[in-house]
Amino acid sequence: MRRAASLFLAAGLVFSGPAFAGVPAGHGGVYEDLNLFNEAFSRVQQDAVEKMGAEHLVRAAITGMLSSIDPNGEYLDKAALSAATGQGDTVGLVVTMRRSAVRVIAPRDGSPAAAAGIEPGDIILTIGRELASAMTLRQVESRLQGPPGSTVVLRLERSGVDHPIKVVLKRATFHLRTVRARLLGDLGYIRIAGFDAGTLPALSKAIDGLRQKSGNKLQGFILDLRNNPGGEFEAAVQVADAFLGKGVITEIKSPRGAPKPIRASGGDLAQGLPIVVLIDGGTADEAELVAAALEDNHRAVLVGTRSFGEDAIETLIPLKGGGAIRLTTARFLTPRGQEIAGKGLTPEVTVKPVKLVALKEGLLIREVDLPGALKNPDHQQAKAKTPGAGPALPARAEVNPTDEQLVRAADILHALAITKRSGQG
Repeated sequence: MRRAASLFLAAGLVFSGPAFAGVPAGHGGVYEDLNLFNEAFSRVQQDAVEKMGAEHLVRAAITGMLSSIDPNGEYLDKAALSAATGQGDTVGLVVTMRRSAVRVIAPRDGSPAAAAGIEPGDIILTIGRELASAMTLRQVESRLQGPPGSTVVLRLERSGVDHPIKVVLKRATFHLRTVRARLLGDLGYIRIAGFDAGTLPALSKAIDGLRQKSGNKLQGFILDLRNNPGGEFEAAVQVADAFLGKGVITEIKSPRGAPKPIRASGGDLAQGLPIVVLIDGGTADEAELVAAALEDNHRAVLVGTRSFGEDAIETLIPLKGGGAIRLTTARFLTPRGQEIAGKGLTPEVTVKPVKLVALKEGLLIREVDLPGALKNPDHQQAKAKTPGAGPALPARAEVNPTDEQLVRAADILHALAITKRSGQG
């Protein structure tokens, strides 16, 4: 906040010209820096081939300052602030900017971006015909949004693909349902896609529903935080708190003193049942807060791949004239005091997603198809058997077999449940 105040002081004094230029250098480094700013400002006004008004230059200076220290920092004038707070999300794409590259954190569940197949880690090269790298983060977000029914064309760079991918997004109004749940045999599967004021009540209701449907015979919970780019900080803290009877949820690191812990208030919605948390490269920010809180307090096992690595707590700070700045004012740490930014969380059990390719049976060559192959007298009998007529599969076969991470999570959860029942936990 002090930096913003200093810049507004500079902006006010710039217009006074000689009065500001005459501030003695001996009054401290800040005055020398402001004199330097004033000198550069005056030379740009005087010598630049493209003449710009003072207001434009001051705003550009604020924007440059913020972007140089904070990839998510930005200045919003009155009009931009009004548009940002009043505009609904019609794309569902959460992005960040690193070294001028616009990187996808994750698409929101049920959004046009998710339906179009955009993946975490994709880099947006162009929006329409404009280079995304030449925009600010706010400009990128503004270009993506638009009236429902309209379209926007993106070109993406994706790891492992040697050519740009063209995606046509049709904007639409969608509602993010942050919590979904279903039974997987004797396991409760809970998908959390984001965090808002309704997440905790929905989570509590989902767990009660799973218990009733299972006849109160649940063996554990799978908490799916994959492709969850975060949301409201307080809501995420509440979700972590809901599974912790005690311990530190997170520590807040700000410029004002030592990190301050946020502690669990007591109570556990899961009632001590084992938990496996699924994470991947789209698990970011507040979702990482929840995953770290449960892991560090030995409440859950993390399964999947390394998370995104974002721990910023952003604040929208109002300024004079009706504008505002968006600034990272604090960071959250894991309960053990570890930073997440740029590192992410490493799961205890790494499981990479497997992409299965279905081959037509006619393209498969088997031993029986080779010249001179011996005939199997049981061949006709085997053909006569009805597919799927074998013994019934166990309850956990309800897990989607193509989701390798979910399959492994279910296996681990069953093992944890057995260990707990045997008294070894």
